[in-house]
Amino acid sequence: MINFLLNNIGTIAISLIILLVIFAIIIKLVRDKKKGKSSCGCGCENCPSSGMCHKH
Repeated sequence: MINFLLNNIGTIAISLIILLVIFAIIIKLVRDKKKGKSSCGCGCENCPSSGMCHKH
């Protein structure tokens, strides 16, 4: 078991970093959604799909 970890420490470290980045992105998207921010980054005034995003 120790040999496996030592032989693959680089792969394990990079995989953990990638997972942490993905997790941080998902958390940011969820928080932005709760705050009502748009995921596209632009305003909804001229968007043809604004009725689908912001139903009242």
